[in-house]
Amino acid sequence: MRCITLDEALALLPTPDGKRSAAVFEHGTLQVKLYAPRGSDPQSPHTRDELYVVARGEGWFVIGEPAGERSGELSEERRHRFGANDVLFAKAGTRHRFENFSDDLAVWVMFYGPEGGERDE
Repeated sequence: MRCITLDEALALLPTPDGKRSAAVFEHGTLQVKLYAPRGSDPQSPHTRDELYVVARGEGWFVIGEPAGERSGELSEERRHRFGANDVLFAKAGTRHRFENFSDDLAVWVMFYGPEGGERDE
């Protein structure tokens, strides 16, 4: 069994190269990170499905579903208010970001499944 506390994970940030994300656990296709952006959230779409659990902080989660085969084209963006203990999901390839978030934002990030994400049934 592996256990890591929020304080232990926060102590890893920022990484020596200045990143605001650190891997804390891996098993099979599962990778768990702690992400604690400051000021802005510069992330881009990921190649695997992604689940967030908000450890602390609050703000807005902005997400836009892929609009098809054309690169960079999105359907309408949706905005969701979030706070501590909320769960957020971003399907592989979906643009998403945190906006107007508190200075103490920290989220557990779980990447899982195959490249390209799980199939919709």
